[in-house]
This record gives sequence, structure tokens and C-alpha cells, in this order.
Amino acid sequence: MTPDPNQPAPLAHDRSGPAGAPALLLLHAGVADRRMWDPAWDRLTASYDTVRLDLRGFGESTTPPEAGWSSSADVLATLDALGIDRVHVVAASFGAGVAVETALVRPSAVASLVLLAPGGALMPARTDDLRAFIAAEDDALERDDLDAAAQANVDTWLVGPGRDPDAVPEDVRRLVHTMQRRAFEIDADWPDVDEAELDPPALDRLGEVAAPTLVVQGALDLEAIRLAADTVTAGIPGAERIDWPDVAHLPSLERPDDVAALVEEWIDRHASIP
Repeated sequence: MTPDPNQPAPLAHDRSGPAGAPALLLLHAGVADRRMWDPAWDRLTASYDTVRLDLRGFGESTTPPEAGWSSSADVLATLDALGIDRVHVVAASFGAGVAVETALVRPSAVASLVLLAPGGALMPARTDDLRAFIAAEDDALERDDLDAAAQANVDTWLVGPGRDPDAVPEDVRRLVHTMQRRAFEIDADWPDVDEAELDPPALDRLGEVAAPTLVVQGALDLEAIRLAADTVTAGIPGAERIDWPDVAHLPSLERPDDVAALVEEWIDRHASIP
């Protein structure tokens, strides 16, 4: 597809890499924005035509939503504007849900999926640990304490339940705090417009996902995410699964070199898929 120079990409993004190389799309977690891919960016862009974007409401994608909007529609509109017909997708948490929804809405656009700690639309239940996080975040937001709300996200999603915060480098904790606080600031100025959901929802349509899929799960993550990984692996035909014992919810920030190597091996295996 030839991009229309008069139609700007709807979502803020970066694009880098060799022309003609396999196309790679990076979708961030709901506790982050496109900066979460910084540690792996140089390595991935050396081999792939790589796009990372800020989903609406994150980072620099601040355009207020209108009725009927959806993250998957935003992603597809951005790919269209960039002239990308088909792409390998690596997505984390909330972004993993968006990736699966994108694959359901337009199967021809998604060559393969790597889902890191799948969340968002892929979460089948609210477990006790998830409820505890939601209560802590809601309490902070009701007090208009964005720093405390952001810290609740850092403690829950980056550090993980029961782990010493010093197990994660301070600069990584500071980055996640900054990204999440930015999302709260954006949302505070938005109209009350709900995102349109797939009907039936993605969880009820996992069997329709045709793209080869790899699920990566950290053993230190919340029970809710481990349950989501189980559900997605069982539901998507032929899905593969890798469990890492020493990471929580954001492996691309804890083990960026290992994530990049995993993506390289995965795309090499699936680069010839038409």
C-alpha cells in the first residue's frame, strides 16, 4: 500500500530499519508507552523495518477519542498511513490484547504474534492480587495523587508482588513511573468516551486467530496475567509458550537482550509466511 502524504499517521510513532526488511510492530503495555522499547530498539532496527507507537492516551498520542474509537482501529489506520500491509507484532500486556484484536479485525495484516505477559482484553478474571492493585490505584486517583497512583503501578507491574524493588534498576523504575504518570495526565483531560469493544470479545474468538503465536510469561507476574497466558496459549491454535522464572510483567525492560534475541529467532522462523 502506498502511503498518502496528506493523511498523517493517527498515532505518534518511530520508524527505523532497513527498507525491504520484514516489518515489525511494537505495542507497549498499559503501564508504559513506546519508550518501553528503548533498550531493544537499536538491536531490532538493525534487522527489521520497525515501528513502535504510542497507543491513544499514552506518550505523545493525545488526540481525544470520539464515539466508536478503538485501539485496534488506530493501529490499523497507522499501518495504512505508513504503507505497511503485513507485519510481525510484538506486544506487551494491554498491547497484547490490542494485537490480538487487530489480528481478528484484519487477519491479513498480522504475520505473527509475540505476546509478552498478555493482559488487557485477554484477561479472563479479576484475581485477588489484581483487585488489590485496582483498589490502591483508585484510592490514589481519588485523592488526585498521580505520583502515588503511578507508584502503585510500578510496584505491581514492574517490581511484582513480594519482590524487593531493588531487584529492578532504579532508572527502569523511574522510567515506568514517568510513563504511567503521563498516561494519567492525558486521561484527566479527556471526555468520558468508552473504547468500542469487539463483539464477540477477543477471549471468545481466540480460536479464530490464524497468525503463529508465541506467549511469554514471567513467573513473578500477577496471578491474573498467568491465568491470561494459560487461556491464550490454550485458545489460539498452535500457540507456543515460554516461561521465564526471574521476571515480572515487563520482560522487555528487565531482559531486553533476551527479548530481542527471542524476537529475532521467532521472525527468522516465520519470515517466509505469505
